[in-house]
Amino acid sequence: MERLIKSGAGWRIGWNPNATEFKGLVGTDDWAIELTEAELDDFCRLLAKLGNTMQQISAELMDEEKIACEAESDLLWMEVEGYPHEYSLRFILNTGRCAEGKWNPSAVPSLVQAVEMLKVF
Repeated sequence: MERLIKSGAGWRIGWNPNATEFKGLVGTDDWAIELTEAELDDFCRLLAKLGNTMQQISAELMDEEKIACEAESDLLWMEVEGYPHEYSLRFILNTGRCAEGKWNPSAVPSLVQAVEMLKVF
């Protein structure tokens, strides 16, 4: 498998299986950070978990109600905030590099879709 970078309006994600330490990349048009394979795996897993939670909770909320949900692992913390159909995404990397990033609601659906397909090759 070769290096893969996917991007869209306000987001990008990458995978390089041949890299020695930092095999993943997440970012926006303005910033990016490389992640280890374990960090990228947690990022993808937690993002899917948060997306599923937002879908499941939508039946419990009134149309004008916003919500924030968090998920974390030993490597990173993530939060989605907004409406079940439109929410922002934030993460904080808890490992040695300690970084933080955020995606606007308009970028999140495409990022979620790209994450689902990132390593399916």
